Amino acid sequence: QFPPGCILLRERVSFALRSNMPGQRAAEAIRREQIIKAAYHVASRKGLAQLTVREVASRARLSAGLVLFHFQSKDQLTVALLDWLLGTTTLLHISADIERIGDPLDRLLALLRQEMDRLAGEPHRIRLFFEYWVLWGRHPEMGPKMRSALARYREAFRPMVQEVLAAERERFAHVTVDGLAALSVSFIKGCAVQSMIDPEHFNIQHYLAAAEALIGQFMASSGPLPAIGRNRQGLFVKAKRSP
Repeated sequence: QFPPGCILLRERVSFALRSNMPGQRAAEAIRREQIIKAAYHVASRKGLAQLTVREVASRARLSAGLVLFHFQSKDQLTVALLDWLLGTTTLLHISADIERIGDPLDRLLALLRQEMDRLAGEPHRIRLFFEYWVLWGRHPEMGPKMRSALARYREAFRPMVQEVLAAERERFAHVTVDGLAALSVSFIKGCAVQSMIDPEHFNIQHYLAAAEALIGQFMASSGPLPAIGRNRQGLFVKAKRSP
């Protein structure tokens, strides 16, 4: 018997009694995943400010004590949710259909479309990502996690980008691997942001058409783009070329 209110203690003792049962670790991993998904449902719809252990427990149909057994505090649950969000949002998956495309540039464009479709279809996920970005100021440990995940996502584009530059040397004469990889990710994230701003009216086809027209203008320009630097006031200006 436990006195009223000792829910967490009861859950801990119960777990200790079951810890040697076959498959227990797998069951506990499934339970953690259940709690994380419930936390995502709450946070992505109500915001991180409304994320509470009670709300998550209710969504997961578990006791608050069991949630606290796996995640000892709301802060720990919030960080665990960020890890899950980054792992499911910034992981680049190249489908077999895309792998089979022979032309490197067509393959890259197909990958961009895949990622735009995927992220634009999940505005709640993108909104939650930016909430974490704002929260970073109060939780410094979140910054390295987010920067590292975004860097890995961009890095995943490099092999395909390198193939494009090798196959299209004339078209991309003044383009670097880092530059094209960064631009690719910028298009994807920009598309996701626009879908978050106006999910009812955002049209990916219009977005792609505008991007293609804009890039076409850049590619049609003769010679390399002018170098950009900063003046003493910190404003961007064209760098002067040596005579």
